[in-house]
Amino acid sequence: MPAPDLAPIATEMRAWRHDFHRHPELGMLEHRTAGKVAALLGSWDIEVDAGFGGTTAVIGTLHGTGGGADGSRSVGLRADMDALPMPEQADVPYRSVHAGIAHTCGHDGHTAMLLGAAKYLANHRDFSGTVRFIFQPAEEPLTGAAVLLRHGLLERHPCDQVYALHNNNAVPAGSIGVREGAILAANDLFRIHITGVGGHAAQPHHTVDPILVGTALVQALQSVVSRNIDPLDTAVLSVCQFHAGSAINVIAAQAVLEGTLRSMSRQAQDTALQRLHALCDGMAASYGCGVRLEHLLSTPPTINHPAPTGLVRRAAAAVVGAHNVRGTPPLMASEDFSLLLEQRPGAYFFLGHDGLNCHHPDFVFDDETLATGAAVLVEIARQALA
Repeated sequence: MPAPDLAPIATEMRAWRHDFHRHPELGMLEHRTAGKVAALLGSWDIEVDAGFGGTTAVIGTLHGTGGGADGSRSVGLRADMDALPMPEQADVPYRSVHAGIAHTCGHDGHTAMLLGAAKYLANHRDFSGTVRFIFQPAEEPLTGAAVLLRHGLLERHPCDQVYALHNNNAVPAGSIGVREGAILAANDLFRIHITGVGGHAAQPHHTVDPILVGTALVQALQSVVSRNIDPLDTAVLSVCQFHAGSAINVIAAQAVLEGTLRSMSRQAQDTALQRLHALCDGMAASYGCGVRLEHLLSTPPTINHPAPTGLVRRAAAAVVGAHNVRGTPPLMASEDFSLLLEQRPGAYFFLGHDGLNCHHPDFVFDDETLATGAAVLVEIARQALA
C-alpha cells in the first residue's frame, strides 16, 4: 500500500493551525478550540464525543469499512490543544489576540495534524477496526490526561494501542525521532514549608531561623541524585524558589522552597521522593522546627513499548524514508501522555522541525511539517489496524 499523501490538505491544516494560534486557550479553557475541532470532525461523518468527562476534551471515533477478523481492534491517536500562559514575541500575521497566552509549544500544530489525519482517514475508510482521535486539554499543566482517565476514557472509548507526537527542533526537519523505553522524564513538583521562630536579627539565639534550615536543606537535596540514584539512571532535582522574610533586621518565622524533580525511571522517581521526604523530616528533627513537604504534582516517565516503537519506525519509514527515521536521546521534559502509556501499549515520537525550541517567546511552528506529521499518524493507524 502506498504511503498516505496529505499534501492535498496541507493548506487546510495550515489554516486550522493559524486560527488556533490566533486564538490560544489555556488548559481546560479550550472552548473555542474544542468547538472547532468537534465541528470539523462532525462534518466528516466522524462520531464526536464533545465535552468528554465535563472537560473541553473531544473524542472522535471512526470505524473502518475493511471488515476482516481484526475488526474489533482500535488505536488511539492523541493531540494536545492547550496554549501556554506566556507572551508571544514572534512577528507573525496570525499572532495571539490574547495578551499573555500563546501557542509557543506547538499544540496548535499537533491539533491541526490530527485533524488532517482524521479527514484523510474519513475519506479512506478501507481499514479494519476503529481509530479514536483524542483531542486532550491541559497537557501543559500535566493534568488533562489524568482527568480523562478518571472519567473512563479508555473504557468508554477503548484503545488497544495509543500514539502521540511532539515537534522537536533537535531532530532534523523532515525526520522522525523515536526510541524504545524512556523518551521523556517523570515530573514531580514540590513545595516545602519551613516553620521556625522569628525574632530580632541581633538576637538569633531566641529564634529558630527558617532561612538557615532552608539553606541546609537545599544543600542536602543536592545529594539525592549524586548519592542515591544509580549513576546509570538519570534524574535531576532543582530548588527553583526560596521565599522568606520581609525586613532586613528581622529573622523570619517561615520560609517556603519550591522545586522540581525529573527522573527517567519509576525506580529513580520512587527513590528520590523517599529521600526528599526523609531529608525534610531529618531537618525538622535536627533544627527543632516544622518542615512540611507538599507534593504538588506527579507524572511518570514517558516509556515507549517495544512493539509500538517498531510500528512507529515502520510507519515513519513509509512516509519519510528509512534514512530519515532516527534514534533519539531522551529529554528531561515531561508529558502526561505517560499516563496513557501506563494503561495501554503505545509510543510517543518526535517530529523534526526548523526553528527555535518550544516554550521560547519567539517560537514559530514549522508549517512545512504538517503534512509529514499527519501522514505518519495516518500510517500508524493503518499499520496498527492492517
